[in-house]
Amino acid sequence: MDDWQRLLRGALRKPEEIAQKFGLDVEEVRRIAKAFKIQITPYYAGLIKERGDAMWRQMVPDAAELKEDTGVADPLEEDADSPVPSIVHRYPDRCLFLVSHSCASYCRFCTRKRKVGDPSKIHPRYIEDGIEYIRRHTELRDVVISGGDPLMLSDRRLEAIIKAVRGIPHIEIIRIGTRVPCVLPQRITEKLVAMLKKYHPLYVNVHFNHPDEITPESSRALNLLADAGIPLGNQTVLLKGVNDDPLVMRRLMQKLLAVRVRPYYLYQADYVSGTEHLRTTVEKGIEIMEALRGWTSGLAVPYYCIDAPGGGGKIPVLPKYLQSITDEQVVLRNYAGELFVYPQVKPKPKRRPRPAVAPCYSFDGAPPMP
Repeated sequence: MDDWQRLLRGALRKPEEIAQKFGLDVEEVRRIAKAFKIQITPYYAGLIKERGDAMWRQMVPDAAELKEDTGVADPLEEDADSPVPSIVHRYPDRCLFLVSHSCASYCRFCTRKRKVGDPSKIHPRYIEDGIEYIRRHTELRDVVISGGDPLMLSDRRLEAIIKAVRGIPHIEIIRIGTRVPCVLPQRITEKLVAMLKKYHPLYVNVHFNHPDEITPESSRALNLLADAGIPLGNQTVLLKGVNDDPLVMRRLMQKLLAVRVRPYYLYQADYVSGTEHLRTTVEKGIEIMEALRGWTSGLAVPYYCIDAPGGGGKIPVLPKYLQSITDEQVVLRNYAGELFVYPQVKPKPKRRPRPAVAPCYSFDGAPPMP
């Protein structure tokens, strides 16, 4: 057994130990656990410094999860775009390939609460069906391997899946979506990285929500991946009491760049059952984006988007920098609130068509001699 698997065996799972660790009512924790799985790695539990801090709110169960009657189980309607159980095919040239039901730690805001932690949702046959689906659909060129968390699989099982996908001629890009470098960085080993390196072009999107999650351990894991030539992107979820502060978000993005991770998406929290206490307004997201653009490197500015309820896909949301636009000029607002005018290109005047040349006739009306 690898070290990371031994560490995972020590994760907080039982309502009794979670209630004792965090000073919660055990009966309440039991009720929450019936609705959504609870698990916190010892490493991530060690990042929680006080009751209600940013790490606490992401992982520790809250009674509000059961009291709220807003949200839906499948807000993005992924199941409607799932031709086989392991595939979500929503966009023209790419698909999501769900290969694992489990996570190292279960985020309380998870958009796939209905699936994760349930072994019946991911079966070896489903993975085979998913590979066959990708093989048959030649319009696909980009596969995102996700779950749960695909890095919860053993190196051998994970490689078998990646190798099968890489062997499909029309697949150009493979991406892995994982939160493991944040919640169980010990899983990122030299052996794992050497295996992943064999299947370039391969990208890894990680998930960090707060600057205090960038620790020496997570930095080591991220640098191992980057040293193997694996481009790293980060997907952050905007969460109340976690990162809904412009200065906190700016520091997170700056620290990510320092460990060679490019901020990719800032997501408005999905409309998931039991997460109302963690959602912010969209205005808060726009305020945060305005505190990033121009105030720090452009490399540190992610796309702010809403994954539209009902399966509409990711829709970017931008602050209003474009004030007005006419045929003559564009009026723009910069990051400091100042207005500037950009002259539009002047259209070239259209050439007037030449009049047709009339045939020349002699005075007596006879046509000209040839």
